[in-house]
Amino acid sequence: MSDDTSIRPKLALTDSQWRAKLTPAEYRVLRKAGTEPAFVGEYTDTKTEGVYRCRACGAELFRSDSKFDSHCGWPSFFTPLAGGAVIERADDSLGMHRVEVLCANCGSHLGHVFEGEGYDTPTDLRYCINSISLTLEPKAD
Repeated sequence: MSDDTSIRPKLALTDSQWRAKLTPAEYRVLRKAGTEPAFVGEYTDTKTEGVYRCRACGAELFRSDSKFDSHCGWPSFFTPLAGGAVIERADDSLGMHRVEVLCANCGSHLGHVFEGEGYDTPTDLRYCINSISLTLEPKAD
């Protein structure tokens, strides 16, 4: 896992522009690093093939072939798209050390990545992502 503490998103909007673009719930998670409740997100159990994009800016973040059932209450992926789609940075809030995952394009909060949990995946990582941070573009038939 990389740990980039300097975030320089390509898309930079003012706070009032983000508030106008996003719903209050989206704004709370994407721009204020909130968390949606477990097991309520629209993509938690989705099996649809396609590309998951940042709900704030539309950047491609994850593909459905890297999504797996972690039974944690949020969509889980074992890897983001190549090419720096996400930024990872230390998050020592709430009295614990975690690694926050942000959209590299707009700097929006997506969730956290965890390592060493023993899932049967090609990596030892679980990108635990809020459904409300994503939109799914289904694979064209």
